[in-house]
Amino acid sequence: MQLRWVGAWAAAPQLVEEHNLPPSPGLASNTLRQVVRTSIGGEKIRIRLSNEYGQSNLEIQALHIAIAEQGSQIRAGTDQPVTFAGKPSVIVPPGQSVISDAIDYSIPKLTTIALTIHFGAVPIEMTGHPGSRTTSYIMPGCAHTMLAMPDAVTTDHWYYITGIDIAAQDSETVAIAALGDSLTDGRGTTANGNDRWTDVLAERLQANQPTAKVGVLNMGLGGNAVLRGGLGPTLLSRFERDCLKLPGVRYAVILAGVNDIGVVQNEDDTAERLIEAYRFFVTKAHQHNIRVYGGTILPFGESWYYTPIREQIRQKVNNWIRTSNLFDAVIDFAAAVQDPENPHCLCKIYDSGDMLHLNPLGYRRMGEVIDLELFTK
Repeated sequence: MQLRWVGAWAAAPQLVEEHNLPPSPGLASNTLRQVVRTSIGGEKIRIRLSNEYGQSNLEIQALHIAIAEQGSQIRAGTDQPVTFAGKPSVIVPPGQSVISDAIDYSIPKLTTIALTIHFGAVPIEMTGHPGSRTTSYIMPGCAHTMLAMPDAVTTDHWYYITGIDIAAQDSETVAIAALGDSLTDGRGTTANGNDRWTDVLAERLQANQPTAKVGVLNMGLGGNAVLRGGLGPTLLSRFERDCLKLPGVRYAVILAGVNDIGVVQNEDDTAERLIEAYRFFVTKAHQHNIRVYGGTILPFGESWYYTPIREQIRQKVNNWIRTSNLFDAVIDFAAAVQDPENPHCLCKIYDSGDMLHLNPLGYRRMGEVIDLELFTK
C-alpha cells in the first residue's frame, strides 16, 4: 500500500537576510540542532529540507532526529539517524529541495522534536525561516550525536528544515495550512513558548476527539505581503508551494494583507487587488479540494501603519471578506481582538506594545475564537 503523507510540522522558507544569518562559527562543517513542535503524531515519518535560495550545493553529512528536552538536550535513547536513498548524507543542489527516506519513528501528538544536522559545504545564500521564535544550537565540527550542547552558540532562527510529515493511516488524518504574515508567524510571542495562535489551535484540535487527526502547519512569514514588496516571496508567488503542494492539506486559513495596506500612501486600488488575490486563492484551493477560511485583517490604529486612508481600505477589505460568501467560512479575528470602544485599535490587553502585533494573550484569543467544527467538514 502506498504511503499517504500528511504534514505534522512545517515552516515557510525564504532567502535569509544578512542580519539573520547564523552567528560564528557558522554552519559549514559544523553541527546545528533545531527544535520544532509537531501537531499530530505518527509512527512513520520523513523530513523535508530546502536549498531553494542557495546558489551552490548544500551538503548534509548527517541528519538525526530525537525527542527534545530542555534547551539543547535530547532524550536519551530517542536519537535516530535519518537517511536519503539509504545513505546518511545527501547533496541538495541549488534551487532544489529533498525529502528523506521514510523511517519508523514514533512521534506522539504535540511533541517537541530536535533535528540535528552535521553540514559539509553550505551556500552563501541561505534558505531558512528567520521567525522561528525558537532557539537553535550551533556546535563546531561533528556533534550531531551529543545528548546536550552546553557550549553551543545560540540563534533564534531555523535553517534549511521545512517540514516533518507522518504516514497517515486513514483519510481522516489531514492538515491545515495557516497562511499569513508576522501575525501568523508569531511576532510578539514567547521564545520557545509555542504560544502562536496556530499553537493554540493545534492544542485545541488535539484535545477535541472529532478533530484529533487534524494537524496545523504554520506558513506565516514575518513582514510578508500578498501582492508586492514585503519580506520573503509574496503570498501570491508562494501559495502553490506553501498550500497546494503541502502534503495532506485539507484546509487553509488565510490572514494576510496588513503589510500591503500598511504602505499605501494615497487612496489606490489595493483593496480591489487584495480581493482579487483572495479570489485566486479560493479558486486554486478548491481545485485541490481544499476548504478556505478567510480571516479578517486585524486593527492597527495608533501603530506606525495607521492613517485614515489605510483604515478605510482595511474596513473595505474586511467587509468584503465577511459578506462576499466567497470563503467556505469566515474567522473574524478582527472582531475578537479589537477594542470595543475604539474598534480601529487592538484591545490594550492584547497589544504587544506596538499596537500592531499581539502579545501571547492576544494570540490565545485568536486561537480560541476559531470554531473547531470547521475542521470536521
